[in-house]
Amino acid sequence: MGGICSRKRNQQVVEDDLHRGVSGRYCRSGSTKWLRARSLRAKANHCPGVGTCSSLMDLCINKIREDFHKYNSFSILPRDISQQIFNELVDSHCLTEASLEAFRDCALQDIDLGEYVGVHDDWMDVISSQALSLLSVDISGSQVTDNGLRLLKDCSNLQALTLNYCDQFSEYGLKHISGLSNLTSLSIKKSSTVKPDGMRAFSNLFNLEKLDLERCSEIHGGFVHLKGLKKLEYLNIGCCKCVTDSDMKYISELTNLKELQISNSSITDIGINYLRGLEKLTTLNVEGCNITTACFESIQALASLACLNLNRCGLCDDGFEKISGVKSLKRLSLAFNRITDACLVHLKGLKNLEYLNLDSCRIGDDGLANLTGLTLLKSLVLSDTDIGNSGLRYISGLTKLEDLNLSFTTVTDNGLKRLLGLRQLKSLNLDARQITDIGLSNLTSLSGLITLDLFGARISDNGTTYLQSFKNLQSLEICGGGLTDAGVKNIREIVSLTQLNLSQNCNLTDKTLELISGMTALRSLNVSNSRITNEGLRYLKPLKNLRSLTLESCKVTASEIKKLQSTDLPNLISFRPE
Repeated sequence: MGGICSRKRNQQVVEDDLHRGVSGRYCRSGSTKWLRARSLRAKANHCPGVGTCSSLMDLCINKIREDFHKYNSFSILPRDISQQIFNELVDSHCLTEASLEAFRDCALQDIDLGEYVGVHDDWMDVISSQALSLLSVDISGSQVTDNGLRLLKDCSNLQALTLNYCDQFSEYGLKHISGLSNLTSLSIKKSSTVKPDGMRAFSNLFNLEKLDLERCSEIHGGFVHLKGLKKLEYLNIGCCKCVTDSDMKYISELTNLKELQISNSSITDIGINYLRGLEKLTTLNVEGCNITTACFESIQALASLACLNLNRCGLCDDGFEKISGVKSLKRLSLAFNRITDACLVHLKGLKNLEYLNLDSCRIGDDGLANLTGLTLLKSLVLSDTDIGNSGLRYISGLTKLEDLNLSFTTVTDNGLKRLLGLRQLKSLNLDARQITDIGLSNLTSLSGLITLDLFGARISDNGTTYLQSFKNLQSLEICGGGLTDAGVKNIREIVSLTQLNLSQNCNLTDKTLELISGMTALRSLNVSNSRITNEGLRYLKPLKNLRSLTLESCKVTASEIKKLQSTDLPNLISFRPE
């Protein structure tokens, strides 16, 4: 929902399946703002509905937050109150180096300053003053150096430490965390300072359960220092091209490992063979690795394997018969491979499958006949395939389907009639220009839909009347259609919507914002590429829950949005233009 429109045909899809190990944010850049990075963080709603009074606690905390510059210290307050005040200042981006001093010795438990602008070593002095009370610290994207990490040595109860995208500390600085023996979670994504010898600091973290080194470019050879971490359950070394088959030999000694992310590394079939002894492994992500179907024999030995991501591995049909031996699989992703209908016959025996991703594979209607026995399927991705109306007859019997993606297929209005038996369907993606008002009318019996994506569909103003059948709809995208303000009149009746994308409907005017002003549940709104102006922004004032607003290529200025944010939309933390 966040961009101007849905992805285009030539864009890669970053799936959210299998805890992919490839961050949605691949690198830090000047265009990545702190506020957007935190846009998904839960935040208390300080603007309850009409007639509802905030609790006394909320009123007190709000008042302290407004006058926080008047106080030199909060250490006399109960810890839970100090913690809430701290969180409020961070979420509103009001915390400064000077105001941070008021939290010295407050016994805070959680310090979440990930991507917060201006964090450096001097901040660490106050952070470390929380001493034994401190349980988690996130200073991702900060300018903290070795000296700042040194100050954490007295926080021996620390359980979670996140240093993602930090590039100012050295290999020597990692030695300062080697004494934090209570750490259960350590994340240092995209850091060139993590080197093989520096990984020696991890060898004493015997309670470590989760280690994330995604996009660390120089860790090859350092895994020998991890072999004593017998409690480690999760390891992410995705997008580390330096990691090779020889590293897998040491990883194979982590016998408690349950999830392994090695996507886009230099692992081959030889490396996969080392993993055969990981009996507890439930999730394996090898997306983008140079493997062949020959590794399926090794994968068959992983008796507990439930989630397997083979996206973008260049696989073809030959040798796929061995995949049928992985009976424990519940989630399988085969997107962007060269497999055809001939491959799908080998999936018939995977009766436990709940998720199957065939995005951009070379499959057609006939191949779907092999899926009819997968009656436990809840999610099926068929985007960018040659599936048409005929193939949907095989899907119609998968009555447990909750999520179906048919974007960029040849499905038309008439084909949608075959979906009427999917009463459990909650999410439907029809990014298809073949869909019109008639197709939408064919879906009205699917009243349980929560998410409906109609990007590119030729929905008219009259067609939007059918949307009123979806009483539970929370996310709606009609992007790139021909809607006018008249069509929005019907959409405004769907008061359950929290996300609405009407971008690239170029005839929408300020009247649209007036019409949706009563949709107070909205958290995300996108009306880019329309005729909306600064004058229309006043209609957004009632949308107190709004957190993301996108009005690119409109006659709207960032300064006017900021005014609206400061006076009427306290929860708005991401907006464009910015």
